[in-house]
Amino acid sequence: MQVMKIIMIVIFIVVCVALSGIILLQEGKSAGLGSIAGMGESYWSKAKGRSVEGTLDKITTILAILFLIMALVLNIVW
Repeated sequence: MQVMKIIMIVIFIVVCVALSGIILLQEGKSAGLGSIAGMGESYWSKAKGRSVEGTLDKITTILAILFLIMALVLNIVW
């Protein structure tokens, strides 16, 4: 049981560091003045899911969910 806690804590730390790094890699969400006039809809905003930004968003979501689940589990087990 003690070994399982240590493994979970190590995985939790790795997820925390990875989540922090992925968040720092992302660009800001502000679209600037173009969003006021409706110019935010361009090819790049429509194809975001297939871009690097879209991939970073998906990884961020997965890591955030994993972070929350592991935090709850470690809180219950501890």
